[in-house]
Amino acid sequence: MALAAYLFTPTSHPQHHSVPLRLVGASASSLPLTPSRQLRLTPSANAGPYFSSAPAPLSRYGSQNTKSLVVRFALGGGDGDNNHGSSGGGGGGDHDGGADNAGDNNRREALMALTEADRALASLPDDLTAAIQAGRIPGSVVSRFFELENSPLLAWLLQFGGFKERLLADDLFLAKVAMECGVGIFTKTAAEYERRRENFFKELEIVFADVVMAIIADFMLVYLPAPTVSLRPALVKNAGSIAKFFYSCPDNAFQIALPGISYTLMQRLGSIAGNGAKLFAVGTTSSLVGTAVTNAFINARKVVDTSSAGEVENVPILSTSAAYGVYMAVSSNLRYQVLAGVIEQRILEPLLHKHKLMLSAICFAVRTGNTFLGSLLWVDYARWVGIQ
Repeated sequence: MALAAYLFTPTSHPQHHSVPLRLVGASASSLPLTPSRQLRLTPSANAGPYFSSAPAPLSRYGSQNTKSLVVRFALGGGDGDNNHGSSGGGGGGDHDGGADNAGDNNRREALMALTEADRALASLPDDLTAAIQAGRIPGSVVSRFFELENSPLLAWLLQFGGFKERLLADDLFLAKVAMECGVGIFTKTAAEYERRRENFFKELEIVFADVVMAIIADFMLVYLPAPTVSLRPALVKNAGSIAKFFYSCPDNAFQIALPGISYTLMQRLGSIAGNGAKLFAVGTTSSLVGTAVTNAFINARKVVDTSSAGEVENVPILSTSAAYGVYMAVSSNLRYQVLAGVIEQRILEPLLHKHKLMLSAICFAVRTGNTFLGSLLWVDYARWVGIQ
């Protein structure tokens, strides 16, 4: 027997009248009654102008942009809808599996976050909407998106996919970028002085090249290994197997997976390899720029001061650039992956997520120490391979 129409009162907007809704697409004779069956509620003919005619495949009640409400109901014992676990009660968790249950929970949490913020699904960016509909992100990510929108700068950065994915995973991401770039010049210059001492000013051109390379690379060292909330669309079907593999890898090998998503050991190792290749390109390019600028200063100095023409030699561009690319791909890649994915996301944030100021201060101290350590390691590595 088909389910009949009934009255449904939106609790989030008590000023509105009851809205008659019709349950569409479910009957005992036409559909098998399985757990977590998706139903669609649409307004009946006399619902009036409360609903608009704009299509909304997944939306909520209590909004002028709402045309239909997609809900989940469970068959089985207990009232599983009141829990954050699987919505199957006592009857049929075996049908959908853990991933399906996690996706259902993510959708339900996301819709609740939309309701609490009095926002319609159509007001969100397309990639975020698709992720909600697919059940890939929980309500906490949607709530964080609304919080980030309150800042004009962050709202502007949310227009860019890479920044959006990183800010949704870590609301302190931009602060960490500022930390790295802010302390980069000071710590790297201090490390150069620590290693060179009395030769510091004699090798000032080399010091300058190292600092320039570091400043160019600092941003990418924070950006590439940062944990993300993946909003990327599915890869095209005709893509190669290698491309598909690296596309499925997380951006950080140690990042915490969202509910309903899991990464294999090979995918996490692939993240290290993929980021290593990117950082090799970044390191090589930044070194080319830095050494080219340094050689320009050296040649200008030789023209002005002919007495120093034999004291300072040009920095070898190709060997220095290749060596720095290898250093970035190995040392910097591993250090920043562990820093962002283990120390910050798995240790510091769970302990201090309610104390943002203290969390920022500790992250600043840890990142400053990591930057200084990296500078020391680079000087030793450069001398070991014979480029300095």
